[in-house]
Amino acid sequence: MGMDPVLTSGALATLLKEATAAYPRECCGLLLGQGATIAEARPAANVHPQPDRHFEIDPAALIAAHRAARSGGPQVLGYYHSHPTGRGEPSATDRAVASGDGRIWAIIAAGAVHLWRDCPHGFEALPLRVAAG
Repeated sequence: MGMDPVLTSGALATLLKEATAAYPRECCGLLLGQGATIAEARPAANVHPQPDRHFEIDPAALIAAHRAARSGGPQVLGYYHSHPTGRGEPSATDRAVASGDGRIWAIIAAGAVHLWRDCPHGFEALPLRVAAG
């Protein structure tokens, strides 16, 4: 289902910084880039009413990113959020809201980033590959 993604070191640093800054709430945002390269982790507001246990990316941020992608900007390759006290794998809630669209989910937990692909049959674990940038 497509090549394994590559995360730039800058995007990786943003993910770790955002998770730390949001603690004990969940951070969330968009993974942007081209092809298999995730060049930017763009923070978005977590608008879920229980942000310590769930996330909901601000719909306005999502709409703006998709609009920019259509006009030649970076593509929306996936999404990220943190599990402040959980593990770096999709939770039951994550599995329930996943759309199976093949996008990448980055989950930050315990100071590490874990990548998953949202496949039609469920989440598939992906290797964490980091490139300069």
